[in-house]
Amino acid sequence: MKTTTTISLEVIPYTEYESKLPQEGNYILAQIDGEAIYVYQAFNHPIANYAVANQRFGGSAYSFSRMSWIKPNFLWMMYRAGWATKPNQERILAIKMTLAGFIELLDAGVYSSYQPRLYSTRANWKAALADSEVRIQWDPDHGPGGDKLNRRAIQIGIRGQLLVKFNEEFILSISDVTDFVHQQRKRLEEEPQALRVIKEKVLNLDQTLLTKYAIPGHWPIAP
Repeated sequence: MKTTTTISLEVIPYTEYESKLPQEGNYILAQIDGEAIYVYQAFNHPIANYAVANQRFGGSAYSFSRMSWIKPNFLWMMYRAGWATKPNQERILAIKMTLAGFIELLDAGVYSSYQPRLYSTRANWKAALADSEVRIQWDPDHGPGGDKLNRRAIQIGIRGQLLVKFNEEFILSISDVTDFVHQQRKRLEEEPQALRVIKEKVLNLDQTLLTKYAIPGHWPIAP
């Protein structure tokens, strides 16, 4: 199946991308469209083909018994997938999901590593992790060329019934943006000043989630 040649998300030159974003700390960067938010996943061809054709995940190549990770930060997805060059990550999908669903995942999330400020003992954390269907991980954000930044990006792992709910209720649309990724990888290699990326802003959350995920605070909304 041929990938898409157009992209519906708003894109900007990379030279403008960092100008209004925090440079360090835990922040969720994403393209937000009203009551929806875009997240990204990288898959092999059979899974991607089924997802785009059916606007849902499924088929013989996809397993609901495994944890599935979503990333709202496009450039972190590019770092993880090597700009769609790593095995089984050759196709990049932009998943438009409800913002309410995204917040529900954050509400249910448990850190993938022990956080003493949230759990009094490692045993309590391990019990919470075993019971939760959502795993949260913060990793260093990266620039287009793979350079590590001081800012940290979030990954959200989903399993069990919440993965089913994500698939059946939270997803609004699935777009294949692999052609765009290939075009920008070529620019990065040959004409980096012309690189274009997905426009993103900080997702501001309520104080409970800011505290839970050690996010410094509300950030001015970029135009």
